[in-house]
Amino acid sequence: MGNPVLTKNYTAEAEVLKHRIVKFGSEDGGVVYAAAATDGSIGVSNELDAATGERADIIRTGMPDVEYGGTIARGDLLTSDSVGRAIAATASAGSNIRIIGVAEVSGVVGDIGTMTLGCSMMQG
Repeated sequence: MGNPVLTKNYTAEAEVLKHRIVKFGSEDGGVVYAAAATDGSIGVSNELDAATGERADIIRTGMPDVEYGGTIARGDLLTSDSVGRAIAATASAGSNIRIIGVAEVSGVVGDIGTMTLGCSMMQG
């Protein structure tokens, strides 16, 4: 079970499912899924889905639960897939991968695992 420390409320500019990695949207106070490893991820959606235009609680610091989008080993650096699920970050030549945090537990696609939030960048 996660341990959120700071949760901030935003407006979902598109549907945001629970336990997904998000980034700022096009408007101040808006969020959308982080849709690529290079997106500037800011946090993880809480335990409730939010439809377009609804308010969404986003965990900005702490240890949230996140949905895995691939095979993850505890200790892996995490980034986002195309629908905001956590995947293991791997550097590729010429790309700057945005790291959202570190996996606390191992898992596979569809599992809900705990991570420690800590944004940084991996340069390839």
